[in-house]
Amino acid sequence: MPQQAIYYFDNNATTEVAPEVLEAMLPFFKQHWGNPSSAYSFGHRVAKDVEKARERVASLMNADPREIVFTSCGSESNNSAVHSALVTHPEKRHILTTAVEHSANIKFCDFLQKQGYAVTLLPVEPDGSLDLHLLEKSIRLDTAIVSVMWANNETGVLFPIEEVAAICRSKGVLCHTDAVQTPGKLKMDVKELGVDFLSLSAHKLHAPKGIGALYVKRRTKYQPLYRRRRPGTRPPRRHRKRALYRRIRPRRGTGCGTYH
Repeated sequence: MPQQAIYYFDNNATTEVAPEVLEAMLPFFKQHWGNPSSAYSFGHRVAKDVEKARERVASLMNADPREIVFTSCGSESNNSAVHSALVTHPEKRHILTTAVEHSANIKFCDFLQKQGYAVTLLPVEPDGSLDLHLLEKSIRLDTAIVSVMWANNETGVLFPIEEVAAICRSKGVLCHTDAVQTPGKLKMDVKELGVDFLSLSAHKLHAPKGIGALYVKRRTKYQPLYRRRRPGTRPPRRHRKRALYRRIRPRRGTGCGTYH
């Protein structure tokens, strides 16, 4: 029985892995499968390829490669940004986001509320747009972070992230955007956007599932969601003998660091 043809129109949910992406990955399944954190050359050579990948991701959004942190998915990137803002600013216990964010964000905020944090979910207008005046009024003295998606995966509505980031800067509050739906559709330039955190997911752009990235603006305090990281997840730093990962320097009495 011949296989039925599939007409796929849901690239906002996931995308097929592009042939050139698969071709680029195959050597790391067959020949270069070492652990990039290894001290010996078989694994260490892979670390160089990880850094090349970091440079390519950075170029997608006009960022410095040292500002790119690899994660397991967009959900981890989103949650890491919010978690970091709360941990690095323990005196601030309020999160401001919208009611139409991805379910991973909403559920994480539900979890945080149960831990005693305050969460404000901004409603949207009938046309799906965001009232920026309401957003500005909703920022409190104890707001740790404002998290607003760039492009909605269900309605296609674009939120004015550059304006949201400007409001956050004027209030001295961190700004995160879930940009998972944006690559390949809109120009991405973090220098123009002015956000502190930006999340990406590979499987939305014809790459494999299980790969994400988080842009962390330089000089922004950052604490990973998980204390032990997988190889290649942290930005590069200088080691005594070789360049492997970028250091997150601890501050006295905080247990966290400022990303340099």
